[in-house]
Amino acid sequence: MTRVLIADDQELVRVGFTMILERAGLSIVGQAADGAEALELALQTRPDVILMDVRMPRMDGIEATRQIVGRLPEVRVVMLTTFDLDRYVYSAVQAGASGSCSKTSHPTTWSTPSGRWPAATPCSHQR
Repeated sequence: MTRVLIADDQELVRVGFTMILERAGLSIVGQAADGAEALELALQTRPDVILMDVRMPRMDGIEATRQIVGRLPEVRVVMLTTFDLDRYVYSAVQAGASGSCSKTSHPTTWSTPSGRWPAATPCSHQR
């Protein structure tokens, strides 16, 4: 079963993603409200995938991604954004993100019953 960590500064977003992804059969190993907490939880739980918001307090998602991938290169980080700006996606990939997904896409299309996650659409994938 794919183990997922969710990092977003909005509690409603974290809870919503948790409910949807658990229904899809994924295991949520933690929720973080900022990048620093995401780093700490990633080191403790060693998830397979992290859903990481771009803009968060204390440490943004791009810096958190850089630090997590530097320490845990096997972890795949999928950057969540409401911004359709190439510079955010480019910065996330430069930091080590595996891809990005728009928060405006339907999250149930991100997972598959086989546990292969994230699915091919609507996310962009880098590795």
